[in-house]
Formats: sequence, structure tokens, C-alpha cells
Amino acid sequence: MNTLRVKIAVLLVLAIVSVMALMTFVLFLLLGPPPRSGRALDVAAKQVALITRLAEKAPEAVRFVDAPRGHPYRRTTAALRKELLEHGHDIPVLVSRTRRWHPGSLAVWVPVKDRGWFRLPMSPLPPQGVPWFALLRWLALITIGATAVAVFVSSRMVRPLVFLENAVASVGPDGIMPDLPERGPAEVRATARALNSLSARLKRSMESRMRLVAAAGHDMRTPITRMRLRAEFVPDEEDREKWLSDIDELERIADSAILLVREETGGDAPERLRLDGLVESICKELQEQKFDVTFTNGRPVTVLASQLKLNRALRNLIINAATHGVRARVSVGSDGTTAHVVIEDDGPGIPEAVIGQVFEPFFRADPARRQNIPGAGLGMTIAHEIVTRAAGTIQIVNRPGGGLMQTVSLPEAPEPEETGPQAPDTDNA
Repeated sequence: MNTLRVKIAVLLVLAIVSVMALMTFVLFLLLGPPPRSGRALDVAAKQVALITRLAEKAPEAVRFVDAPRGHPYRRTTAALRKELLEHGHDIPVLVSRTRRWHPGSLAVWVPVKDRGWFRLPMSPLPPQGVPWFALLRWLALITIGATAVAVFVSSRMVRPLVFLENAVASVGPDGIMPDLPERGPAEVRATARALNSLSARLKRSMESRMRLVAAAGHDMRTPITRMRLRAEFVPDEEDREKWLSDIDELERIADSAILLVREETGGDAPERLRLDGLVESICKELQEQKFDVTFTNGRPVTVLASQLKLNRALRNLIINAATHGVRARVSVGSDGTTAHVVIEDDGPGIPEAVIGQVFEPFFRADPARRQNIPGAGLGMTIAHEIVTRAAGTIQIVNRPGGGLMQTVSLPEAPEPEETGPQAPDTDNA
């Protein structure tokens, strides 16, 4: 995993193990390797030879058995026999342990002709040569301990970053982050306090902006009404029509601004609705209004949203395709978890350089083109706001053959839990 927590943990493990390995190597050089077992075997061989002679002369002082007991220790047995031969004693001794895999008492079994075997306790021998296996076990134990410490320390170190990640993930569709609990270590508390302060300032700023836009749109209605009344008395009919057209445009802008504020601040309760039926009714309504709209395919699918708001959003998108894109073809589908409304048109499309700005207020693909089609420039912005608040997305791409393809994706509503018929009350039967 390419995460900061794993990187910190690996770095700490490498640092601790490297330091301990270096210290072990330095101590090994300064103190030298452990004493070899040669001297100990020499002493053991002399003891075996001496006690064997005593056992042969006084066999009643020794307890004999028919066969050696324990688990043979072949490597030490061979070394002890070799040491006895060097001292001039050909005695087929056998070294054994009481346990096979765990440290146990070490014993030398010495055979006596026509008597059997007797047991001679033997002190543990130092390892022969460099104890590589012991060193590897030592380093493995250090590595395991260092890994546990590193995981704990790295988790504590990245906790503020995880806190920030969770805080960002908690931001809702309205762009507001809920208040975070100010508890935990000092750094986490300071981070939560700063994020709560930032969220409060952003919320106040957004509310102030919305109030300003709503107030401006509302206050524009009175002068627009006065202008309309005065325009009615313009003598020249052509000038009067131009004045009324401009006033209508101003009125649409004011109404759209107020509607955008309502969408960003409103919170209507969602409801279960058939998306295919809603889209089909919108298409039929627009066809009656002489828009070139075709409903090509509708798969039954249910979503959870406000019917009034979703109707407004889809209507804006379809009208945009039918007006700016000559004609619109609409279909409804589903992949099992997400419902899709696909709107295609045959218009000129949008340049790739500015297609990411399509949801900004008053966006125009061609800034030099005057508005020959009625609209305030906020329809796409309002539609995007409505769909986003319904936990959906809008994707707009240029079609390979020309025109745009708008895809509205909304999560399907889960099926309601069906409650079976209640059993009859038989207590009063």
C-alpha cells in the first residue's frame, strides 16, 4: 500500500533493525566470538575416560541400563568420540538430550562390556563456531517488536491527516461540512477547531451571497415593472418591441437568480418516483410546445428525489438540447444500481477547452454570439445544483458524430420492505 502510514512504519522498522544489527556487529567485533566447544569437549573426554575406568573396576557403584535413553545428539556425539580417540580411548559413547526440540539436560551414555550402559551427566556445551542461527533469531525478534512499535507510532502520526480526510469526505452536497468533535490529542483538537471555524465562515459567506442575489433579484422586479409600463407608451412600435424584449430578458434573469437561490437553500423531502414516467411526460409536454424532442427508450426505474425539482432540472437539460442542439433524443436506462437519463442532440457541440465550465452561471459556448434564444443562462447551473443535491451527477461530452450527449446519473431507490399480513389475534377467540 502506497500510503504515508506504511511508508513511516517501514522507515521506522528499517531504522530500528539497522541500528540494532550495527550494535550487534560492533559488540561481536569488540568482545569476539563465543568460546568454542573444543576445550569443553577436552574436559568432558577426560571425565568420561576417568569414570569409565572407575566403572570397570567398581561396577557395583554404577547403575547400568540395557540401552541409552533420550534423543541422540549426533553432532556432539561425533565430536566427543573424536576427542576420546585423540586421548587414546576408543569408547563408543552416545550423547543425548531428554527433549528433542527444547533445551533439556545433556547426558553421556558410556557402554561397559557385559554390563550395559551407564549415564554420565554433562554440562551444556557452547555453540560451535559463529552462532548464526541465534543471531538471526535475535534480529527476527527485534524486527517483530520494531514492526509493532512502528505501526503504533505511524498510526498516531497520521491520525491528524486521517481526521482531515474524514472531514473532507463528510462535506455534503450543499458544500457545508458538519461540525467536527474537538477531542483527542492537541493537534487533532486544533485541527478540528480550525476546520469548524473555516466551515462557519464559509457558511456565513455563502448565506450572505445567497441573500444578496435573492435581494437583488427581488428588488429588480419593481423597476422592471416600471420600465415595462413606460415601454408600453413608446410611440414607435419597433422600438417598443425591442424595449419589451430587453425587459423580458431582465425579468428572466431576475427570476432565474431567485430560483437558483431557492434551489441552493431549499430542502424539500425526497420521494420515490418513476424516472421513466417523469421523463416521458416531460418529453410529451415539450412536444406540445413545438420542441423537437423524441423519447426513444424508457426502462422502468425508480429513484429517490423531489419530483418538482427533478422535473425542473430535466426540463432545463432537454430544452437546452432541443434549442441549442436543434433536436433532442432522450432515453432512460439502468445498470442495476444507478439510473441514467441520456439526452443527445445534433448541435455544434462545445469546445473541449471550455466544456468543463458548462455549469457555471451565464456560461456561453460562444461568447461573441448574442442571445437569439430566450434564456437567462442559469438553466444548466440550476439543473446541476438539483441533481447534485439528489446524490447524482451530470456528465456532458461531445459525440463523435457531432452534438452533445448529456448523461444524468441518479442512484436507484431501494425497494421498500414488504411487511407480511399480520397473524389474527387468537387470544379472544
